[in-house]
Amino acid sequence: MRLFVLGFVVPALTVAAILPETIGPYHRTSTLPAALADRPLWDEYGLKDSETAGYESGGVKFTATAYRLLDTTAALAAFDWQRPAKSSPSAVGRLAAETPDSLLLVHGNYLLSFAGYKPTTAELDGVVEGLRNIDTTGLPTLPSYLPSQDLVPNSERYITGPAGLQKFASSIPPSVAAFHFGAEAQLGIFHSPKGDMSLAIFNYPTPQIAMLQVADFEKLPGAVAKRSGPLVALVLAPPDPDFAERLLAGIRYRAEVTRDEYVPTRRDNIGSLLLNAFILIGILLAFSLVSGLALGGFRALMRRGKKGEEADAMITLHLQ
Repeated sequence: MRLFVLGFVVPALTVAAILPETIGPYHRTSTLPAALADRPLWDEYGLKDSETAGYESGGVKFTATAYRLLDTTAALAAFDWQRPAKSSPSAVGRLAAETPDSLLLVHGNYLLSFAGYKPTTAELDGVVEGLRNIDTTGLPTLPSYLPSQDLVPNSERYITGPAGLQKFASSIPPSVAAFHFGAEAQLGIFHSPKGDMSLAIFNYPTPQIAMLQVADFEKLPGAVAKRSGPLVALVLAPPDPDFAERLLAGIRYRAEVTRDEYVPTRRDNIGSLLLNAFILIGILLAFSLVSGLALGGFRALMRRGKKGEEADAMITLHLQ
């Protein structure tokens, strides 16, 4: 029984590892489940698997951590949360941030963190090649509505449910946000001459739902709210009301209308039609030639077998 367990369970655990055995010259020395603080938030992001591995080469050590989340939206939300406040954007990916000795990036629905060493692009390619069940859906467009002017760097937070709202914007009740409608929110902190303020932009499936919800947001103490299409932008108790109004004025929903267009195929090309016609003619001629040669050869064999007599000689009755 022990041999059975060692023979089947241990290999299964090895296959289930997220991170590779080696990253560049570094070899994995240990593997543990990732330490998870604020488990309800990770559950809201749909955390499916996580792993922390230690790597070493020539006495130099670093730690890598991988999180497999529900989808790309959850990976974006986790990235905003885990990103160091003093990090700067990294060129290794669209969602990537780095400090002098760490790197955080998103690949599909995976969040990858490296502490103590920043892998090169080639080394990262080796890491992502071994990832399983990668979600390739596009990222949400809601973050693009957040104004960039006066935005505090790395203050963005993407909210997908009540746990994130409680952690990042606890003054907004979940019942007002109405996540049961499928709402999501983008949060950012902005500098103003009279103090910092938080701006939250909620996205609802339809403008009608947003129209109903904006009335509930306006009932919150000190709230300044605005609706634009399916978006509801909100600033709570702003220290500078004029700055808040200018901030909200920059939130404008951009509707994108798409239409189906007929895409021409090879069948619509008259040249392709003529070419296919000649190809068909060639096939018919080749078939006729081959079948004629086959029939002639068969008749010649039959004639030789009858010793001069026609294989298909006509029978005449001479009735004249």
